[in-house]
This record gives sequence, structure tokens and C-alpha cells, in this order.
Amino acid sequence: MGRAMTVTILTFLISLLSVFSSEGLEDVEKKKVGDCLQCHGRPGIIKRFENGETIEAYVDIERLRRSAHKGLRCIDCHSDFSEERHPVSRFRSKEQFKIRMALICRRCHKCEEIKNASIHLNLTREESGGRPHPCTNCHGSHAVREVSRRTYGNEEQYCLNCHGHPLSLSFRNSETITFRIDLSELQTSVHRRLSCSDCHFGFSESQHPRRNFRGRREFSIANSETCRRCHFDKYSNTLESIHYTLLSQGNLNAPVCTDCHGFHSIQRLGKERILIARRCQKCHEGIYSIYANSVHGKALIDENNQDVPVCIDCHTAHNIKDPLTLDYREHIPDLCSNCHSNKVIMSKYGLSTDVVKTYLQSFHGVTLNLYRKQREEFGKPARLIAVCTDCHGTHNIISTRTIEPAFLKANLIKRCQQCHKDAPPRFSDSWLSHYKPSLSKAPLIFLIEWIYNIFTPILIGGILLQIFLHVWRYAVNR
Repeated sequence: MGRAMTVTILTFLISLLSVFSSEGLEDVEKKKVGDCLQCHGRPGIIKRFENGETIEAYVDIERLRRSAHKGLRCIDCHSDFSEERHPVSRFRSKEQFKIRMALICRRCHKCEEIKNASIHLNLTREESGGRPHPCTNCHGSHAVREVSRRTYGNEEQYCLNCHGHPLSLSFRNSETITFRIDLSELQTSVHRRLSCSDCHFGFSESQHPRRNFRGRREFSIANSETCRRCHFDKYSNTLESIHYTLLSQGNLNAPVCTDCHGFHSIQRLGKERILIARRCQKCHEGIYSIYANSVHGKALIDENNQDVPVCIDCHTAHNIKDPLTLDYREHIPDLCSNCHSNKVIMSKYGLSTDVVKTYLQSFHGVTLNLYRKQREEFGKPARLIAVCTDCHGTHNIISTRTIEPAFLKANLIKRCQQCHKDAPPRFSDSWLSHYKPSLSKAPLIFLIEWIYNIFTPILIGGILLQIFLHVWRYAVNR
């Protein structure tokens, strides 16, 4: 009994001593942190560098306690500082200071360990090439969080911890692209309700795969494939477009989704139609310049008129056809009728809605429909028939109201002579333009048509009456 009691008492005394010892150590550590925070715990303490830049040396104790380094003492990182020694360090700039401080991190986080994380691969490669990336750019200094856990409120905060800073990706052809994301652009885009992984589905907190591309263009084309996960109908339409045809033939300059819509700053273009034209301008600069001087382009650019057609009204947005094909050419009157047969739009500008109708009733329009049906149903060879753009132009359409009649007539005969080689100067006089005959427009033809409209029914009625009387007389006499 006596020996057992002695062992118990000794065990109790040892445990009690260890408690007092641990409490003493904690007090010492708190004291050492407290000594530093007597100055650094007060906001307003500033470190100034030789180039005039400054950095705040204030340490938020609450954020420090929640950080991944909460168990460390100040001197564990700042080993050259103590109660007795507080050296004054001189640095040329804030960047030099951050680079120097980043070396402290490498005491515990060895380079081999850092390289094991795929997200660091490109950064360490750039460091080897002489471009430093201080750890604090992404991880911060005293409020370092454990990024392997869910320490962020949402995905954006986690991803922007790195992508909110200047980052770049180098390609095999020495081109580079920046990976810095402007949060303000992201928040105003049509995808603002999406999370990063909704588009970048191969990336997560634990996975950050390394991809290898020849250049920026190859990277953009590969990234555009992401859009089809949500917009498969639009993607399917692009497979029928001239752009995809050129891309599949090896022309990497042909536009893909991100060239027209952008990456993170995607906006709705419906309300600002001029933005649509300017997206096309990036590749079709010459055509845009011609369009800008046309009656449509001037109304859009100078007056912000939303009624005039832009590129996609004629060429569509995604299933863009080759405008040089016969099939596209034959449907040009249908494209023009989308606006010029709309009474609401045409009434605003005093234009006739009979433009396309009178064309379809003319020799050219009737012949076009006839040859189109023969080609589609019987496979007969196609023939070129004059359509709207042959007379009015395509992107360089001008208003005829501001042109002298003599000059307009001279230009018109030149257009006619493109098909009718031997057309005399008065050849175009037989055309009534796009107006129906009236007392003010071609009155002689209007009166002749009016007489015919009366005389023809009388003539037909007389013939039918004569036939009836002849049959009746034959039946009676029999």
C-alpha cells in the first residue's frame, strides 16, 4: 500500500509540474507576440521604401489567430528580430521587400514540396527564368489560410486568390496570355450566376491539370468547346457555318465562340446592335468600313437607329452561310423582305412596302422563282438572275433620295449592261421601279391598266354569254 501510494503521489506531482510548465511556456510565447504587437498591433505603422512606395506593418491579431500559422511565434518567421535587436532594413521597392520576405516561406515549404502542387508548376518555371512570384501575392502574409480546406465563402474567392493577381501562361511558341480575372467584369456578365467550375469543369481545389498548347490560338479554340455544354443548339448551328468549314480546313484564324462573345465579360448584345457590327469588324475591317458609309451603317452609327439591319440580320449569327453560293444568292429577296415588307418599320421612313412584292412580280422575280423550282425539283442547271444586291449593292447601299435622277439613271443602265450587254441608254426606261402605277407614278400605264381591268371582265362576260346563247339555240332548234 505504501509503495503504491508513493507512485500515485509522484505521478500527480509530475503532471502538475508539466501543467505549470506548459502554462509558463504559453505565457512566454504570448509575451513575445505581445511585445511585437505593442507597435505592430496599432493601425498606422508604415514602412517606407527608397522609391517612395509604402507598406503597412500593422498585424491584425484576430486574423493571425485564424490563420494557418496561428501556432507560430513572430520570431519563428522574423528570426533576425528580438526584444533586444530590431534591425532597420533598407529596400529599394515594395516588390524587392516582398521577394525577400518570400524567402522566409521557403524555410518550411521546400521548393520540392511547392512543385508537387500542379498549380505552382508554371510559377516555379517562370521563377527559374528570372521572373519572381512572391508567395504573399497569392497567400497573403499574416492571414495565410489553409487553401486545402473550404476556407472561402464561394468558388470565386478561392480561384481569385490566385487569378485576381497578374498571372500568365506561356506557350510552346513563346506567346503568353494573362490569367488575371477582373471581378467587376465577371459580375456584370451574363454568366455572373455561374461558378468557375461550371465552365472550367476540369479544375477544382484539389485538381489543377497542366495543359500544353502550341500557342494562344490553339488555346482559344480548345476553350471554346466549353460553350457547347450549355449552348449545344448554337454549337450545332455553327457546324453548318462557313466559319467552321474554314476552321476544319485548317484555317485557325476562323472565329470561334469566344472570339465573338469573349471569355469572362460576356454581354447581351441584343439592345446595342452596333456592338454586333463591331464584333464582326474585328475580322472584316474592310467590309465594316464600307458598311459604315452606307445608308444602313450611317443610321446605326450616327443616329443609333435600331431599325436598320446589322451583319447577323443578313448573314445570321451562328449558321453563317457562304454568301458566294447560289443558294444564298437566291434567298436574298427573302432577306430584304424581312425589313422592307414590314409596314411598322417602313412607315417610319416613308418607304413603300411593295419593294420586294413588285420585284417578285417583275420578269426577274418570276424567272428567279421558276429557275429555283426547276433546280430543286428536276435538278436542272441554275442560271444567274438579277436580285436586290445586283442593283442596290450589298454593304455599300446608298439612299436614292439624295441622288440626281440623271446620275441615278446613268448608274442604273450600267447595272443593266452587266447582264444585257447591248442594252441602249433608254433600256431602263421600261422599268417602273418599285412603285405600283398610279396617277402620280406612271399615270398612262395606270389608266391603261384601269381600262383593261374594266374591259377584260366585259369581254370575258360577252364571250360566255355568246357561248350560252349558242348552246341554248342549238338545244331549242333540235
